[in-house]
Amino acid sequence: MAALDGLPPLRDVIQRHGLDAKKALGQNFLLDLNLTQKIARTAGALEDVTVIEVGPGPGGLTRAILALGARKVVAIERDSRCLPALAEISDHYPDRLEVIEGDALKIDFEAISGGGPVKIIANLPYNVGTQLLVNWLLPKTWPPFWQSLTLMFQREVGLRIVADADDDHYGRLGVLCGWRTNARMAFDVPPQAFTPPPKVTSSVVHLEPIANPIPCAVTSLEKVTHAAFGQRRKMLRQSLKPLGGETLLAKADIDPQRRAETLSVDEFCRLANCL
Repeated sequence: MAALDGLPPLRDVIQRHGLDAKKALGQNFLLDLNLTQKIARTAGALEDVTVIEVGPGPGGLTRAILALGARKVVAIERDSRCLPALAEISDHYPDRLEVIEGDALKIDFEAISGGGPVKIIANLPYNVGTQLLVNWLLPKTWPPFWQSLTLMFQREVGLRIVADADDDHYGRLGVLCGWRTNARMAFDVPPQAFTPPPKVTSSVVHLEPIANPIPCAVTSLEKVTHAAFGQRRKMLRQSLKPLGGETLLAKADIDPQRRAETLSVDEFCRLANCL
């Protein structure tokens, strides 16, 4: 990357600014610049696109996104120690990098997107990644303000995101992602690519919104999936008892002896609509 964008190697940047990764912030810095470019390329064409990035840290992924031609990057960083390193990138790419210091869970992402095409690309902090994904899947209106999500999670979470019925990893997150997006696992990232190395393998997941998902009330879908997967080894007639049990299942034309992990996303939506 140094040869590509003229900026110093990331290890030098981290050392110069004293940026040891903080466990409390879920930080694991990705230093392999071949991998950061691979992540950015997974999002597809970036020209004329505003990219929102969460947790840029010293800016390895930020640099890759800008080098691949993104019109603008809006980076949200909670750790003030990283701001000087990001300012150096901003100086190198005038008017193309906006850094917002703050907690991503409290940010109105649609408000900062500025209109126009938006893609979200991020090596998400492990401690807030799943909640951010759920927030992006449940905006005020649908289709959402973003064109795609290209996100890194622990592999276990990635498997839950892309899981279908009859998969051991299938659960509430898989139903929600399957309802509103087409999600795929792009590639795995080994622990040694990070500083410090996490104890688990990570995975990059790419999600694109379904323009017209099955009409369904989010609150009802959450109630049904919470009850069904809360007792996933029990038959649905038992796990859904608090919501009407066999009466609800009869309305939805679903066998009460089935278990949660066997139901398709369409069937969960049908249950939610009957509820």
